[in-house]
Amino acid sequence: MNIEIWQIIVLSLLGFYAIVENLGINIFANQALIMGTITGLVMGDLEMGLAVGATLQLMGLGIQAYGGASVPDYMTAAIVGTVFAVTSGRGVEFGIGLAVPVALLMIQLDILARFCNVFFQKRIDKAVDEMKPAKIKRYHLLGTFSWGLSRGVPIFLVFSFGETIVEFVSNVIPEWLTGGLSVAGGMLPAVGIAILLRYLPVKNFLTYLIIGFIAVAYLQMPMFGVALLGFALALYQFKKMTTSIGNGNFSAVMNDSKGGLAENEYED
Repeated sequence: MNIEIWQIIVLSLLGFYAIVENLGINIFANQALIMGTITGLVMGDLEMGLAVGATLQLMGLGIQAYGGASVPDYMTAAIVGTVFAVTSGRGVEFGIGLAVPVALLMIQLDILARFCNVFFQKRIDKAVDEMKPAKIKRYHLLGTFSWGLSRGVPIFLVFSFGETIVEFVSNVIPEWLTGGLSVAGGMLPAVGIAILLRYLPVKNFLTYLIIGFIAVAYLQMPMFGVALLGFALALYQFKKMTTSIGNGNFSAVMNDSKGGLAENEYED
């Protein structure tokens, strides 16, 4: 089965839309299962799309870009894997086998897209200083557009030239470039977590932070266990805060919720 030009265009736009929505709060659209299902509908094989998307959804459970980390893009992988599973006639296993390297390759493009958006961010900062709202809006949209192209263009190329382009790109990219992108990708989570800790009320919840660190670093607790531990501590803190409110102790609740910025940091 051959893929038609209209299908290539539709699926490229789908990849563009998915990554842009990933920047927002639409948790329904940016899932591998949903992308696989829609791709299956476009390709005329809904069952195949569900199978590929569901498999990649399981692979991506618990993987999120916390703190600016770059993670495998299973949304794009679901689109590519479903198409080649249908067009090749080799089934789900072939589609998954091709989708995984695509998801890993998207890590490098994700970091590259972040670097490209720095250009627009600098222009936005300048427009803010100049008090030009129109420029702020324009550069913001251009940054979103470049982000979407980081997925839309690769999807278009892969479907236009076949699965060999995935192997070609993976082999042609020089080691110094992938190494540099890997280093940058490793730094982004640390910077993001540092920013979060700077603005969150860490001083008031330092005990919980230490407990979480011990659970991961020393007890080697899996992420699901850490999530359950955090949920239990959150319930405990919620009950503590509601009890304080019931007793009329609003000041204690406000102090616990206060962020990490010092008051004089808001002053010129």
